[in-house]
Amino acid sequence: MEVLLQAIDLLYPEMVGWRRYLHQHPELSYQERETAAYVAKHLKQWGLEVRTEVGGNGITARLKGNGRGPTVALRADMDALPIQDQKNCEYASKVNGVMHACGHDAHTSTLLGVAKVLSEHRGMLNGDVVFLFQHAEELSPGGAYSMIAEGALDGVDYIYGIHLWTPFPLGAAYCKEGAFMAAADEFEIIVKGKGGHGGLPHETVDSIVIGSQLVGNLQTIVSRGVDPTQPCVVSIGSFHSGTSFNVIAEQAMLIGTVRTFDPDLRMDVKQRMERLVSQTCLMNGADSSFDYKMGYPPVINDTDEAKRFFRAGARVMNVEPSPLIMAGEDFAYYLHQRKGCFMFVGAGNREQGIIHPHHHPKFDIDERAMRDAARLFISMLWDCQNDGCN
Repeated sequence: MEVLLQAIDLLYPEMVGWRRYLHQHPELSYQERETAAYVAKHLKQWGLEVRTEVGGNGITARLKGNGRGPTVALRADMDALPIQDQKNCEYASKVNGVMHACGHDAHTSTLLGVAKVLSEHRGMLNGDVVFLFQHAEELSPGGAYSMIAEGALDGVDYIYGIHLWTPFPLGAAYCKEGAFMAAADEFEIIVKGKGGHGGLPHETVDSIVIGSQLVGNLQTIVSRGVDPTQPCVVSIGSFHSGTSFNVIAEQAMLIGTVRTFDPDLRMDVKQRMERLVSQTCLMNGADSSFDYKMGYPPVINDTDEAKRFFRAGARVMNVEPSPLIMAGEDFAYYLHQRKGCFMFVGAGNREQGIIHPHHHPKFDIDERAMRDAARLFISMLWDCQNDGCN
């Protein structure tokens, strides 16, 4: 394995070049055509068996090993976000209103690096490796589900994924067995009141007042309706209503997200929200609509594979148990189908000013995290194919 790790170290400058090119040319979810073409071009040059347009803009690439060990899939996502890049650097986004604000450019470049190194040392592989370059992680229903439906996991025994994470410092990797990342659901509430003159509120049904009640009342679902030992979040992200200073708005719209780990709690919160919205509006003489969209399920890491992380990861870097992560990830769908785990690699560096959170207009990473992630991928793969995957 040491030969592979040394090859990653030598390839690191090329990985940085790929990442900076992709950072300058981001593409939104379901629009990653040029990114996919860029990835496929490299994979074909290295002699992998490449399938394109898998479930949309997804790519699968198989590297043949000697066939004795299990087939392992490694996954990276490729899509960007509708955010204006505010960084002042040579590799800032060249696409107005679109940027890689979550590190998917680095994920893609990391996995390209692993693919190139393994293609140059394929005789060392005790089994096949399948590289999954996934589109549309950021936008539900997500690319994982459609890629699986079109055979991305056919013949795969195990799967691993890595997310670079700036809240964690460079040089350490994090994972936990069992529930790891939250289910990520969306909701939309429409309050339908009766508009009128701002000076005559008694003749109206004020949708803004009712919507404001809902903002507070919804928080009681968590604070008074959920076991305090159960992680749960209900957040309002947007509240839109009204057009003029002297007009009481007829309608208000609230949209937000719910994060949970337990499937039963997930359904209970949904039902409580539906009742609360209906009854609050009814009490105030308003009508309402409530639309709840089930997003990605929670990421549940396999116990044995999480233990593998602490064993194999420790060979290449510092490893730490992770806290629960309230963000969502459609990697969850892969783990419904195959044994595996999802891991985080620290990419933050306070001394270099790399402190901005994911989805921030000044988001960046310490690029050395790509080298760490590539080494972790190789160590996990090596351990799985040589030290006891059954």
